[in-house]
Amino acid sequence: MLSTQLLERKDVDERLTWDLSGIFKTEKEYEEAVEEAQKLAKELEEEFKGKLDAPQMINNCLDKLKKLAQLMILAGSYAHLAVSVDQTNTENLQRRTILSNIASDIESRISFIESEIIELDEEIINQAIEESKENANYLRKIIRKKKHALLPEVEKTLSALSSVLEAPYHIYNMAKLADMDFGTFTVDGKDYPLSFALFEGKWEYENDTKVRRAAFEAFSKKLREYQHTIAAVYQTQVQKEKTIATLRKFDSVIDSLLFHQEVDRELYDRQIDLIMEHLAPHMRKFAKLLQKIHGLEEMTFADLKLEVDPEFEPEITIEEAKKYIEEGLSVFGEDYREMVRRAFEERWIDFPQNKGKSTGAFCSTPYGAHPFILINWTDRMREVFVLSHELGHAGHFYLAHQYQNIFDSRPSLYFIEAPSTMNELLMANYLMKNTQDKRMRRWVLFTLISRTYYHNFVTHLLEAAYQREVYRIIDKGGSVQAPTLNKIKREVLEKFWGDAVKINEGAELTWMRQPHYYMGLYPYTYSAGLTIATQVNKRFLQEGQKALEDWKEVLKAGGTKTPVELAKMAGVDITTEKPLLDTIEYIGSVIDEIIELTEELGK
Repeated sequence: MLSTQLLERKDVDERLTWDLSGIFKTEKEYEEAVEEAQKLAKELEEEFKGKLDAPQMINNCLDKLKKLAQLMILAGSYAHLAVSVDQTNTENLQRRTILSNIASDIESRISFIESEIIELDEEIINQAIEESKENANYLRKIIRKKKHALLPEVEKTLSALSSVLEAPYHIYNMAKLADMDFGTFTVDGKDYPLSFALFEGKWEYENDTKVRRAAFEAFSKKLREYQHTIAAVYQTQVQKEKTIATLRKFDSVIDSLLFHQEVDRELYDRQIDLIMEHLAPHMRKFAKLLQKIHGLEEMTFADLKLEVDPEFEPEITIEEAKKYIEEGLSVFGEDYREMVRRAFEERWIDFPQNKGKSTGAFCSTPYGAHPFILINWTDRMREVFVLSHELGHAGHFYLAHQYQNIFDSRPSLYFIEAPSTMNELLMANYLMKNTQDKRMRRWVLFTLISRTYYHNFVTHLLEAAYQREVYRIIDKGGSVQAPTLNKIKREVLEKFWGDAVKINEGAELTWMRQPHYYMGLYPYTYSAGLTIATQVNKRFLQEGQKALEDWKEVLKAGGTKTPVELAKMAGVDITTEKPLLDTIEYIGSVIDEIIELTEELGK
């Protein structure tokens, strides 16, 4: 069971941690890679600076750049992953800081490549595209950036400042994971430990209302102490984005951030507006069901993570989870199953909770090595969905890296969450197919709503609605402080939940909990990806294997197509509102079935 006492990193079972020697076998090998990268950067500068004026020169330069990019991705992943499992380890922090400075120097040295190509006649760039399939995509993207390019010296300066420009994200993480000490909270004379990981992994789901609400209160109180600092960090982040957007002649920050996602404003706004309007009634109905089951006088924001059936969450060991996940995802075929097997056997996954470890879960996919997954395992069946989700990212890039070069392997951010959420739906299919038990069926459906859809269509979507308001203020030349951010967040929550949920004191501080605001317009893409996944899963349930074969082709395509084209390959047209409205209707039908099953089980 989840221990409330967090261990030091050195005391956890090594067999349950990931093995970073999958990237570099020794520290020496890592250092040699960094040296090699620095050498390549100097060579690129010496051989090609001021000479990128002919197709062959361009392609020779880009072929060498690919090698450098791979070395830097491997080194960056190695340094970052070591820190992510222990933010208190000074040796790891130092390694990352040194690398960050080296990376800034390298970026500054090679910034001439894009600058010089961008200033060429389009005819020369097109000729280079004709001569190299490998570099074609990279060059097409450069043509697309042409009208937003800055003078070479300005680009070089921005590259040199890259580690400084990323400071807001690092400061936020430090405050959140290293400095905020939540201590304990007391209920009826009993002390309970509190931390970010414990609140988000345990107390939010606590069945005892007194303990749950007290934890929420204590957690919010500590967040509030830091609100002005975190708001200042966030203001720096959005101001930086606004300045760069203006420099690059974008009309707004939003357009600037959507540019790299290769989707237009219409898709972005539609995702937020339709969900705020059409999903809200279904989720209010869901909140009322939770209130009724738990006999709460009023439903508050602190109660939204309650279980429909708190007595029934199957416990599961890592070994058992492996069997479920392997079977559930085996519909993809033997090659995919083999990848899942390797992930467990070759220690691609970091399971234990320990002090200083990043909260939540993520998957890192360095080109040239296998993927790495961080999770905070709690021996609960719900983790099977979390792990399936992260294995969705792993499977995506495991395939894309085999079929695409380093320039072409990553699709737009808009599409990133489709493969991961697809896996959650396949897991749900598998679990429901293999049970006759109504209670188990209800648990799976509830998990789909409370985790998969809630996480992507509610938590992240409400972040997106909040984020859009922040950028609107910034675009008008305004600034944001803690009181403004609290007000925006509260208004978004109140609009969505209406009178079904009381937005209690502290709920407005939710903007302080997510790192996503330091990653551009990331939050709305979760619901976009899940919309695509829901439609592909629907196709799979109706048409069978053909839908999954098409889907695997989409995964292999990596970043060679736009999100609209990738979705089309899978049989989904995201240029219309139909897939989204269809998905919202599906969510409503699942909630209705949970209500029916609850009535049947209550008889």
